[in-house]
Amino acid sequence: MKHFKGKILLAGLILTVVISNSCSLLKTGMEYDELRRNVLRLHILADSDSGRDQWLKLRVRDEVLRLSDSIFGGASSREEAEEKVMQNLRRLEERAEDTLRRLGCTAPVRAQLETVRFDERTYGDITMPAGDYRALRLMIGSAEGHNWWCVMYPELCLPAACAESGSADELFTKEQLEILRKPKKYRIRLAVWDKTKALRKKLTGKNDENRDGA
Repeated sequence: MKHFKGKILLAGLILTVVISNSCSLLKTGMEYDELRRNVLRLHILADSDSGRDQWLKLRVRDEVLRLSDSIFGGASSREEAEEKVMQNLRRLEERAEDTLRRLGCTAPVRAQLETVRFDERTYGDITMPAGDYRALRLMIGSAEGHNWWCVMYPELCLPAACAESGSADELFTKEQLEILRKPKKYRIRLAVWDKTKALRKKLTGKNDENRDGA
């Protein structure tokens, strides 16, 4: 009888741990989804990995960031920031191409707003988790070179300086900052969350990303 009670107690403890971990995963996953929904990334791809093409990429970056205030100023959400981007895609292309022409480069530039799969990336003191994010992409020439990225909304790009323009503490929730500043702690948990959502999508045919606006 004592042996049986011991098994019940052990099973109860295991169940408690499972439920606790599930709740923790759910909470982290929801914060992760909210983080991705609220972020618009800037992604600039160089023509090639040659030293000159990489240098030109950074010159384009500087010019695009100088436009950031006039394009994104006053945006109060990622959706609003996207609307402003859509209205200025040609302007961004022209500014980038003008910059290249002044430097003797004839490569074309394409500006697009799309959902992009990013690996884990570190910027300043934050690490953006791997996943699908909305991004403004500027592709120089064949766009086969190494890329440069930052968070365009909320505004973490400082024009022409490649540093944080504001404190991340003011732009993200406490829980999201934990994810951004302690990537090792959350890496496995976020991977499990993404796999869980992918399995759910496969089993139900429902696209969580489209439903939640990511």
